[in-house]
This record gives sequence, C-alpha cells and structure tokens, in this order.
Amino acid sequence: MLPPAFSCWAPLLLSVAQVFAVTPTITAVGSKFFTSDGDQFYIKGIAYQLVSTDPLLDTDQCKRDAKQMQDLGANAIRVYHVDPAGDHRGCMAAFADAGIYLFVDLDDFPTQIQPESPAWNQSQLAAFSTVMDEFQKYDNTALFFVGNEVLTTAEVSNAALYVKAAVRDMKAYRDSKNYRKIPIGYSAADVPGLRPMLQNYLACGDNDAERAEFYSLNVYEWCGDSSYDGSGYAELQKNATWYNIPLFVSETGCRISKPRLFSDQAAILGLKMADTWSGTIVYEWIEEENDYGLISYGPKVDPMVSTAALDGFPRSGTPMTVSPDYGNLKSQWATLSPTGVKFSDYTASVSISPPLCPTSTPGGWIVNGNAALPSVGQTLDSAATASGGTPTSTGSASKPSASPTGGGTTAGGKEVTGMCLGLLGVMLGFVVWL
Repeated sequence: MLPPAFSCWAPLLLSVAQVFAVTPTITAVGSKFFTSDGDQFYIKGIAYQLVSTDPLLDTDQCKRDAKQMQDLGANAIRVYHVDPAGDHRGCMAAFADAGIYLFVDLDDFPTQIQPESPAWNQSQLAAFSTVMDEFQKYDNTALFFVGNEVLTTAEVSNAALYVKAAVRDMKAYRDSKNYRKIPIGYSAADVPGLRPMLQNYLACGDNDAERAEFYSLNVYEWCGDSSYDGSGYAELQKNATWYNIPLFVSETGCRISKPRLFSDQAAILGLKMADTWSGTIVYEWIEEENDYGLISYGPKVDPMVSTAALDGFPRSGTPMTVSPDYGNLKSQWATLSPTGVKFSDYTASVSISPPLCPTSTPGGWIVNGNAALPSVGQTLDSAATASGGTPTSTGSASKPSASPTGGGTTAGGKEVTGMCLGLLGVMLGFVVWL
C-alpha cells in the first residue's frame, strides 16, 4: 500500500501533467462539430466492441489497437456497451494519446428503450447517468448516444417520444451536474419509412431543452462500386439540407459485394456531403462471424477449447490487418481531409431554425407535431400522441432526479485530506506561475 503522502501526491502530479497535455474537446454548434481549438471536426471512426461488456478496461490492448488505428487514419471509436464501474483511465489515455475520441452509447441491453413497449423510467435514467458520470471526465469523450436503432419501422414510431424524453432528461442531468456540454443525440436505423420524419422530429420544437444535439444514421446502402445517386446517398443529402444540428453516419461498410471498397467515404467526406455531414464511423474493428472486421487477433479457434475467443474469434492480441478491406479504407481516408469552417467564422454567420415537427399519417409516422413528451416513468396513450392532443398517463410519473444514482461520503482520513489540500494549493500556484 502506498504511504498516505504519496497517495495524494500522485493525482496532483497527474493533474499538472494534464495541464501540458490537454486534448481539445468537442462541442456541437449549429449543424457542425468543433474542437475547442476552433476547428471543425470531421469523424473518421471505427466501431469498437471487442467484448460484449466493455472493451475499454484492458489498457495494453487499447494501446495496441490505438497504435494500429493511427496507422489507419482513424480519429474516433464508437463503443456500444461499457461498465461504468470499471477503470477506464488507461484506455482513455491510450486513445487520447493517439488523437482518438470516444463516441459512447449510454444504454445497454437491459436498459435500452424497447420499440414494441417503449418506456423511459427511473432505472434507465439512473443507469444512463452512471455511464455519463464515468465518461464525462475524459476530454476525449466526444458525445453520448441515448439509443441505437430503437425505431426500425413506422409502426413503432411512437417510441420516438421516449427517445426524445431520454435526450431531454440526460441534457438536464448533464447541466445539473455542471458537466461539460458533451453533445447528446441518437443513432438511427436507415429506414425509408422513417425518413425524414424521425430526424426532423428529434431536432424540432421551440424548446431547446428537448431537442437532440446531433442525429446519426446507420447506413449500409452504398455497396461495392456504387455511386452517389445509385446508392441513395443523394436522397440522404437532400433530407439533410438546412438541418439545424450535426449529422453523421454512425455505421457504414456494406459487405454484400466483396471486397469492400469504401468508396462512399469520398462522398461523405468530400465535396458532395462534407458541408452538411460531419463524417462517418465504419463497422467494425474486429473480425467476427459477421465478416465486417478490419483486423483480427489471429486465426479462428475452437471456442470450446479457448473460451476467451467468443464464437471462435480471439478478442485480444496484436491486431493483424484484414486484406484488402483495411488497406482500401486506409487509402480512402488518406485522400480525404476536409477542413470545413472555423468556429469564429461560422458563429458570426450561422442562423438555422429547427425543422417543422412532422405530422402523423395513416399507416405511417405516428407522432403528430410537437406532442408532449412523457415524464420519467410515464406511459403515453398512442391515440393522444397521434392526434396531437395532450397525452394521458397510464402509469406512474415522477420528475427526473438531479442525482439518480445517489451518493455519499465516508468519514476518516481528515489529516491526509488536509495535507492534500495544502499540497493542491502549492501545485496550483506552481501551475499559475508557469
């Protein structure tokens, strides 16, 4: 065990080190992302979920993967499931050192909003909040998703009310804790029957507290050597014109036609779409049974012999590139470096109004206009939301808690605490002097 004096020196020294190695943070302004340095931020990301629970706990593995991602040209990872109780300092530092930002989902399998029987309750709010509590502390956390592909058909579009309620309450929780304004939004399935109603709904309304701060799509339309018009990307761009919050592709990488050429990257990050879209996340890093991987950690093995290899695919080790997909993506990204607009120039001229809230249609989109959102624990009457009237509650309702996970302090250690406070004053004085 470390002596008490050293135990309090260690975090102080770490804090001073961070003063000299600050990662620019990401914020959403208007329809674009910007770094705290004032540059527009474009995403070149990779879906990264090595294991089902949390891939950000193995520091050595993160270091190996971050180095390989640097070679690829990536600047972001998307992680779908994390354990908020885990120690993520090593992995987050490894990715920060490589210039890689984290795009993280707040939900998990037990807490995700279900389309057939949507709900937004205190347990979900508490679970989402613990993830936010853990990852808001890292400068290279770029944004939070409140859901992934919750809506997959127009028949369940009433679930959009609960997605938007989750956005509202997570924004309120973030602000109540005085956290950095890390953007909060949603990752949608690319469903023609929901276009453009869902993206407009999440960004519409006069109440900024309820609007999403970004919208993203999982798009697998561009397969093989397709084209901007032939793939349907032209239609995506048409729906994005004058959109008021950042848009990006949160999954792409169709594998119907092999090898994957990733020629859609030139459209998203090039002249066709870069003025409207903020980049793309390619699915996925590790080779699995679904055959989307850019790297592998070795040949497939018998999962009954090697239990650490889920479905027979090793989950750790030295990343080995999958040819030719890895090289094809690397070549695409090497030629694409959009610079966009400077923050100062953009904020001096931007004026974008929210889109109109979509109206319900028979057999299609359900939510009519800017219907009232459910409070925490409330279940809404679908007929009321479809008519645009005031929804009626069919369940218990409660206000969102500013501290859904509770908390407390432990007594003892007053002498060490006092000494640490004194040392903190000395160190802060040193930093200011520098």
